[in-house]
Amino acid sequence: MEPDIGTRYEVPRTAEFLRTGGYTRVALQFPDEMLKDAAAVARALRQELASGGGAVRVFVMADTAYNSCCVDEVGASHIDAQCVVHYGHACMSPTSNLPAFFVFGKAPLDVHACACSMLECSRKSNKHILVLYGLEYAYALVDLRRTFEEACKSDSCNPEVQYADVLCSVMSPSSNTTEENDGHGDLSVNSDLAALNNRCSIECSSSTHKYSLGGVTWNISVQEKMEDYLIFWIGQDDSAFANIVLTFNQCEIVRYDAIENQLSTDVSHLMKVLRRRYYLVEKAKDANIVGILVGTLGVAGYLHIIEQMKELIKAAGKKSYTLVMGRPNSAKLANFPECEVFVYVSCAQTALLDSKDFLAPVITPFEAVLAFSRGREWTGEYLLDFKDLITSEKQEVASATEEARFSFIKGAYMEDSHAQEDMEQSETSLALAEVTEKALSIQNQNNDAILYQGGAISSIDYLKARSYRGLTGEYEGPTPDSILVGRTGRAAGYNDEKT
Repeated sequence: MEPDIGTRYEVPRTAEFLRTGGYTRVALQFPDEMLKDAAAVARALRQELASGGGAVRVFVMADTAYNSCCVDEVGASHIDAQCVVHYGHACMSPTSNLPAFFVFGKAPLDVHACACSMLECSRKSNKHILVLYGLEYAYALVDLRRTFEEACKSDSCNPEVQYADVLCSVMSPSSNTTEENDGHGDLSVNSDLAALNNRCSIECSSSTHKYSLGGVTWNISVQEKMEDYLIFWIGQDDSAFANIVLTFNQCEIVRYDAIENQLSTDVSHLMKVLRRRYYLVEKAKDANIVGILVGTLGVAGYLHIIEQMKELIKAAGKKSYTLVMGRPNSAKLANFPECEVFVYVSCAQTALLDSKDFLAPVITPFEAVLAFSRGREWTGEYLLDFKDLITSEKQEVASATEEARFSFIKGAYMEDSHAQEDMEQSETSLALAEVTEKALSIQNQNNDAILYQGGAISSIDYLKARSYRGLTGEYEGPTPDSILVGRTGRAAGYNDEKT
């Protein structure tokens, strides 16, 4: 076994986990950037397992159907795997059917430079420091803590610093708790539907609030708020960092770039993202036809949130269609031009899909709740994990006599359409001219307000308005000519041609 491979990919620890669980068919999931080492890791793992006896079959998975940060339970089921070993960046979303073992990797970190940057932040701010990080830097946390304490002693200062712990490295789909404490902190997990993996959940006890987000967990006193802390993030400007910034958008946040070894306090680009998301919420309110994009088939609770989105959209008087297409892109979504907005159900770290190049905006389930719930206002709170939205409450159907609402996109009052109960009502609901026009403007007698009435309320209505409807059995053009006998022979010389 190559020493570097065994250390970086934690081969002995992985083999011990597989032996303890008695697994004989194991799927190894690699992201694209680690795929070059997949064969060497599989070879080293087989050698390590063979030394302990027992036959274990190892399969390498790549090119996941959805997102590489999620455990690919669909791909693993194709080979009847009993568990999945996930390598690289992970969103730590709870699994539905298979146990998972996580190897986060060990990204290089200059511990001394990072500790100096933390000391610099403590001098400039009078707030407590909360150290959060990408999971690939979890291995260096013990050295970082020791180095920072030594730097504080030499500088004769004693700032209050709190370090988040890794939530778990072993995940089970059952309600039983699996424990694997190896220096990464409290590595216990309960992946029941109410499990707190990868979401900003808050557990309250008599003296502390417990937070969990992106695979790390920390506690703060009940007398304190997150705004009282300066968040010191170690890692890249990636989806995990965006999750932190958007969730704690009222906090002061600095980022230590482990590659450039420098601090960055500018998160304005992510604040612009937050403003754009609010614009997309307003745009979604005007939509009549909504597509629900299934962005995961493995995260626990995804079926529940899809059904909840269907009920929410129906209660708002809109029509929904559920689409399963793997990783969405502009070309795929262009096949559904009738959908005026899409709701993307996926893990928290891939929920923000940049839809600037798409024909229709793509929003998150949280944004859908804001858009389709009458009277609900955005308070600045932002949630990316759909499990925070799961509820057993029945959605109230909107009344057909509700007052028109003001649309900030159209700059006028708008009357929501209500989906018809059967096909006969759908066929008579809108005239063809209204559907083609998409929005009929009706001006009142005082000419001081415009009321927009919705256009197509289903894909059938949208299809009726299109000039090209595809190949159909109904032909409305002139009667075709009678069948004629064509020429026979080869193109080089037909039978009726003279030689």
